[in-house]
Amino acid sequence: MAVTKETSIREVVSKYPNTVSVFRKYGMGCFVCAAASYENIEQGAYAHEVDSNVLLAEINKVIQEE
Repeated sequence: MAVTKETSIREVVSKYPNTVSVFRKYGMGCFVCAAASYENIEQGAYAHEVDSNVLLAEINKVIQEE
């Protein structure tokens, strides 16, 4: 599964625990936040002033390396 901007943060972290390091790198503790269950990658990135394209690229890179 390729992660997209519309994929929920909770789904990403549940399926790919190694992606937690990417979220942490950008100061996003979203994976433990209640909002993670309904916020998608784009919304979380916006809330933390992170470029969603950069975040998404790094998440997918970590997934491909698994």
